[in-house]
Amino acid sequence: MGLFDKFRRGLEKSREAVWGRLTGVFQGRKLDESLYEQMEEALIAADMGVDTSLWMVERVRQLARQEKLSDPAGLPVLLQRAMEEAFADNDARMRTAEAGPTLYLVVGVNGVGKTTTIGKLAARYGKEGRKVILAAADTFRAAAIEQLVEWGTRAGCDVVRHSQGADPAAVVYDAIAAAKARRADVVLCDTAGRLHNKAHLMAELAKVNKVIARELPGAPHEVLLVVDGTTGQNALAQAKAFKEVVSVTGLVVTKLDGTAKGGVVVPIVREEGIPVKWVGLGEGIDDLEPFDAASFAAGICRP
Repeated sequence: MGLFDKFRRGLEKSREAVWGRLTGVFQGRKLDESLYEQMEEALIAADMGVDTSLWMVERVRQLARQEKLSDPAGLPVLLQRAMEEAFADNDARMRTAEAGPTLYLVVGVNGVGKTTTIGKLAARYGKEGRKVILAAADTFRAAAIEQLVEWGTRAGCDVVRHSQGADPAAVVYDAIAAAKARRADVVLCDTAGRLHNKAHLMAELAKVNKVIARELPGAPHEVLLVVDGTTGQNALAQAKAFKEVVSVTGLVVTKLDGTAKGGVVVPIVREEGIPVKWVGLGEGIDDLEPFDAASFAAGICRP
């Protein structure tokens, strides 16, 4: 299955959230203000947020005028173009170290799929021939350590872990040392689920970052914030909150295949300036895909 087909399949519910409200709207209609208002309502209902929905509809108006469009049946193509423009500054490329191991720190609240995301990334990099080490720095939950060990087994990579309640910074320190000694290519660091308003957890994350920067200059090469696509506007709120306290460099949006709220990806990129790096389009180990703006826009905007 090609990338476009994966996105189209995975975004089916989000596409229906838009076009379920617009079915038949473009047939036998004039291109008038009431039609644009209906499009606006559909986009807001698909969790694109008010500001981004207004911007997209206005952009569609401009494109329609430029193209001298009179048939509303041509609007889906213009909507797709507008969405692609919203992603114009989204750089989905993952930064890597010039020498030595590349380290990615994964953060987010509880239950969004951080550990699963790390496991899927480990499996992907392993298939590409890269040696991966996982750091089980979520030491608050024993289940988190066990889950990461299970993913390490599935992905065929080593896991550096301590006992429950251990210092997460010490786990990361040991993982970096192991990566250097074993000539690993990638270190993926799990962290405890935390909220931005929990001062002690954010302080702990700052300590982890300090250890990383000291032991591996230039790292972390990415700080990936994982959000659950099924939470819609809550994902946008989390992105705003974490951006204020952590140097988030990229976003992973999970569970897009199970939600009609996938449109929330657009305002996160356009309003918060956080690039989307990966999206979860299924439950399988191979269903974490690098974000592709054209495929995403087509997956939602083509009826």
